[in-house]
Amino acid sequence: MTHDHDLVLRPTEAQKAAALAPPPGRTGGDLVVETLQGLGATTVFGLPGQHALGVFDAVRRSDLRLVTLRVENNAGFAADAYGRITGEAAPLLLSTGPGALTSLPALQEASAASAPVVAICSQVPSAGLGGGRRGHLHELRDQQASFREIVKSVHVARTQSQIPSVIAEAWESALTAPHGPVWVEIPEDTIRAETVIPQVTGVDATPHELAPRPELTALAAHWLETASRPVIIAGGGVVRADAAGKLKQLAERLNAPVVTTFGGKGAFPWNHPLSLQSWLEDRHTTGFLEDADVLLVVGSGLGELSSNYHTFLPGGRVIQIEADLGKLESNHPALGIHADARLALMALLETVGEREDPYAPERARMLLAEVAGRIAAQELTLEQEALAAVRAALPARSPSFWDMTILSYWAWSAFDPKHPNTMHSAQGAGGLGYAFPAALGAAVAEPGTPVLAVSGDGGAMYSIAELATARQYDLDVTWLIVDDGGYGILREYMTDAFGATAGTELTRPDFVALAASFGVPAVATTPERLRADLAEALATPGPSVVVLPAVLRMFAPTHLD
Repeated sequence: MTHDHDLVLRPTEAQKAAALAPPPGRTGGDLVVETLQGLGATTVFGLPGQHALGVFDAVRRSDLRLVTLRVENNAGFAADAYGRITGEAAPLLLSTGPGALTSLPALQEASAASAPVVAICSQVPSAGLGGGRRGHLHELRDQQASFREIVKSVHVARTQSQIPSVIAEAWESALTAPHGPVWVEIPEDTIRAETVIPQVTGVDATPHELAPRPELTALAAHWLETASRPVIIAGGGVVRADAAGKLKQLAERLNAPVVTTFGGKGAFPWNHPLSLQSWLEDRHTTGFLEDADVLLVVGSGLGELSSNYHTFLPGGRVIQIEADLGKLESNHPALGIHADARLALMALLETVGEREDPYAPERARMLLAEVAGRIAAQELTLEQEALAAVRAALPARSPSFWDMTILSYWAWSAFDPKHPNTMHSAQGAGGLGYAFPAALGAAVAEPGTPVLAVSGDGGAMYSIAELATARQYDLDVTWLIVDDGGYGILREYMTDAFGATAGTELTRPDFVALAASFGVPAVATTPERLRADLAEALATPGPSVVVLPAVLRMFAPTHLD
């Protein structure tokens, strides 16, 4: 018989030699870097700062690829995108105080979108911790408190011996469903002091599987296969779990129409006979979902944007599969299944039987026709043609990243992403400035693949400094800036609500000349030239900017009816 205490991992001869003769001059920063490499990291994002210099020095002496951006928030967005595209944890290196705090909006977006980011931040020297208020540069009374309610988990290493275990614990947390950003803190003196600890050669962080309870999937399968009008809502959890194939199998077995949320774009084929596409901000779709006698929600909390601004009221049974426990039944009573989307769909496929419904495709087609009719009546040709031009210019497998701007809001509902995990936006937290730095992170993750970023002129100003980053690393990102002279959607909101605007009209630069000053090729385009100019930019290696001066309008909302 073998007991657990007999299962001891014995060091190899190489590990013994490394322990007995570690390289001279190693510090706590080396322990950080060695642990990251042991966990499989190849790339790190961040900005150096005084307290974190020991980590950056160790990175300099390692094989890790360091990608530095110009603003911490943008570095966070880049790490977020790297994590989304690769499915791997993305290290983000930050410095104490102002540098750390500047990353908060990016970490909020990563949290809302379940992107696995491992933020590793310095702290003031140990003597200044515990509320002593010694007046260190960048000192905060409780730095980690600023992040605790945003990130998935907080991990603190006070001594060098704690560093490998703390980072491994954080790594495991970031990659366990639901994925999310985590926070690691290490004091400056712990980072910079020389260490006698041997090189980190054995480190492991295996994410926990979140499997569904079988009695729940058995009941869910029974409800679905005996339903008269089942419908599926596919959210971002399907994409993150790489479960689009399983979702398609289940939908076809049940003959159940599928609508994808804005975070779940690409989870179901856009032109499939059962596809309802992504028209969630439409009363016709809302009514279709309300009419379902069984509604299967996979990987979505049915929040504001996924429920037509909380006007959706399900009329039948709801089954909700969600990895984030806090989102189960958070908006509607349901048979809640706390599980990873892929594992739950696999369990359903093992149980659920075939359901015949020859009318389901026709019901889906009729719904899309009603939506198209509503849009056509609003004379929004410019907007639809602009979106079609973007789709035609963008290679099918190229990732695209969308800021909070009117063309993006159109894309949420009307853009065919072609493949899972290729369309991303800041719709999780809704902050400005996401698209371009996120696209840079994706370009780092997939070198040689053209990446598209879409911003308005207002959002572009949040990340304009990263043109220098794009040029420095020669990243294949084309940045489409739709210049309407202000915060276009806020202009619409204020005009509709108050009859006038305030703070929405902006002085902005000549974006073409500004990009050229960074050595980035740029062109001003027209709606008629957009497709050709965008295609040329995407086909040309390296960064580029395409500026479209245009005032776009949103389609009329239906949640106010």
